[in-house]
Amino acid sequence: MGVADPLGERVAECHERRHVGHARAGLPASGDARSSGRRPPGELLPAPDRDPRGAAPRRSTPCCDEGVDPGRLVAVGDSFTEGVGDPHLRYPNGYRGWADRLARQLGRADPRWEYANLALRSKRIDAVLAEQLPAALALRPTVATFFAGGNDLLAVRADVDGVLDHYERAVAALAGTGAAVVVFTAFDPRMTALLEPLTRRARAMNAGIRDIADEHDALVVDHARLREFDDPRLWAPDRLHMSRWGHKRMAAAVLREIGVPHTLHLRRLTDPPPPTRWTRAVADEARFVRDEVVPLVRRRVTGRSSADTADPKWPDPVRPADGLKRLARERSAPLRGAPATVQPSTKVGR
Repeated sequence: MGVADPLGERVAECHERRHVGHARAGLPASGDARSSGRRPPGELLPAPDRDPRGAAPRRSTPCCDEGVDPGRLVAVGDSFTEGVGDPHLRYPNGYRGWADRLARQLGRADPRWEYANLALRSKRIDAVLAEQLPAALALRPTVATFFAGGNDLLAVRADVDGVLDHYERAVAALAGTGAAVVVFTAFDPRMTALLEPLTRRARAMNAGIRDIADEHDALVVDHARLREFDDPRLWAPDRLHMSRWGHKRMAAAVLREIGVPHTLHLRRLTDPPPPTRWTRAVADEARFVRDEVVPLVRRRVTGRSSADTADPKWPDPVRPADGLKRLARERSAPLRGAPATVQPSTKVGR
């Protein structure tokens, strides 16, 4: 007798509704001329019409089709989506991040947009599916963003194929609701040779993510191919999370992909950062190992994370047009005077 799999049953149910859902969202049906199997992780998708900035070919989405009412944005994932690296004490959990900035821009475009963010730092992809995906499906998103698996790549023995299997289950379930799904390729840590093992894993995972997106008609923000992110100023000191500038650029990349104009002020990166003397470079690498790599390894060994005491930033839908800082202040008002349990820091898992 098999073990019950509620999420698997939900995925199957969503598959049955996919063609109806895609018609509602204005998206093309998937699988009409493709094999249902996934390409091997090492095989890249052909992209003759790929945007030179790295974005995947743009598809129709319900947030930019003329005459379609605004809906609900639901963000699912880990620290990438929670906003780690972009500290802001007036936002829940002490971070702002690209998803909050994206939601604010949608709210400015139309105040009827709603937003929920279920992402939490340090979560591996199986935990994201177990803890966040059912809630995301229940919220019936119009647009859903998904990225997870970065923390799995940091494991001593990373199962990239297993991560991609989970990734596809999540994307299939979200697409099955009729939502326009936005996915991201994994970070490609090119800024230090110390992270070279992660680079090899990330490239294998990214090939699979592009294939999954193609199979399920998801939009891809191809983080790994956005060359602007080669600039170290877009990264936090741990070199795994984006800085404030990086999060703003990521929000702009998502808005560009879904076809929504924005008013984000992006710092010009035309001038390269000043060259670093070799003595400073050696000192920076030593600091990086001491302050970032060693604590990361220690957290991996102990299994502890600041996410153990954190809650999702926006578990219930809010209207960004009402002001996220004001909404956060109102939500935390009953807790004033209580000791803080979460402090913003970049020294956490993805």
